[in-house]
Amino acid sequence: MKDKFGKSLTSEELARKIGNRINTILLELEVYVLHLVGYFPSHHVRRFFYRLSGMKIGSGSTLHVGARFYKPANVTIGEDTIIGEFAVLDGRAKLHIGNHVDIATEVMIYNSQHDINAEDFGAVSGPVVIEDYVFIGPRAIILPGVTVGRGAVVAAGAVVTKDVNPFEIVGGVPAKVIGERKQQEPHYALGRAAWFR
Repeated sequence: MKDKFGKSLTSEELARKIGNRINTILLELEVYVLHLVGYFPSHHVRRFFYRLSGMKIGSGSTLHVGARFYKPANVTIGEDTIIGEFAVLDGRAKLHIGNHVDIATEVMIYNSQHDINAEDFGAVSGPVVIEDYVFIGPRAIILPGVTVGRGAVVAAGAVVTKDVNPFEIVGGVPAKVIGERKQQEPHYALGRAAWFR
């Protein structure tokens, strides 16, 4: 038996490849089931199934309809956090989202991407950390290895390629500092989401 590059495989390598393929299929099935669950019209039911998949979700947090996940067991969401409709949360490396975080509609948070300069176009990964009281605007993209500091704001449509300091406001492609948040001692609660959102 040979691999896709024509290299002959030992029996151990073949067994490992078969095991990896089976694990990948099972993970894809789990992600697909969670995709379907993501359209159930009750955030209580969705949250139950997300937790069942290994995702850690703090009390009072809500994930709105249509959220997508990759490896949900590596995703941790703090308390009183809202994840907007059709968000993408990547758990192929660790993803930590803090307390009182507001992530708007269609935000994509990735922690794995292809290395365009690698001979095999392989994946490179890095954990993503979103600290407490962060607001991420609609359709923003957070890339692997980024930390968004406490109270920071990411403007709509921004592409964040490097760390954002606490209370900075960033926007653009790639995201650059465009301001600073005036309130630097936040203590608000986001409150409850609508039941069927």
